[in-house]
Amino acid sequence: MHLAFDICQGIGVAAAVGIRPFLPTLAVGALAAASVETHVKHTHFAFVAGVPFLLGIAVGAIVVALAERRLGPDKVGDRRFGLLLAALGAVLGAILFAAMLSRGANPTWPGIIGGVICAAIGAAATQPLLARVRGRLDTEAANALPVIAEAFALALAVLSVLAPPVGPIVVALLLWMLASGRRREGQKYAGLRILR
Repeated sequence: MHLAFDICQGIGVAAAVGIRPFLPTLAVGALAAASVETHVKHTHFAFVAGVPFLLGIAVGAIVVALAERRLGPDKVGDRRFGLLLAALGAVLGAILFAAMLSRGANPTWPGIIGGVICAAIGAAATQPLLARVRGRLDTEAANALPVIAEAFALALAVLSVLAPPVGPIVVALLLWMLASGRRREGQKYAGLRILR
């Protein structure tokens, strides 16, 4: 039963860091440090609950927040910035999913693979949605979008740790969002081809 919960936690946490990499990681690390529903002490992944790792994550969160404020919504919506956040999310998703599996001497390599996949789903489902919404908002409202995404990712990470079944449910919703977004894009391009 523990393993099933650990897998569910890993799925949700990795998806959350795919949406926004740093604050969810910080929250999960803090919960792990307090041994709240996740136990990484005395494992190879004990560092995720350590002060140096959490301090580095906090610095990363501050740097990204300052960069987003300085760049503005147009540059934040740039593909390269999104790819950078997605790459960071994939790395942190792999680490956290593996950390969730590390208790009880379970093999952790499936968590590394699963973490990358779940983080990629989180990024692929939310980044196009945020870009579409950003395009419809004025500058002031568009500047608030990263804060909203951060709050959603943070809540998802915490809920995934405290109530593990939340993780797979949210990933299923993210997959649905991804599929419906792709369908919408396909219909848009089909409409453009007809107009030609």
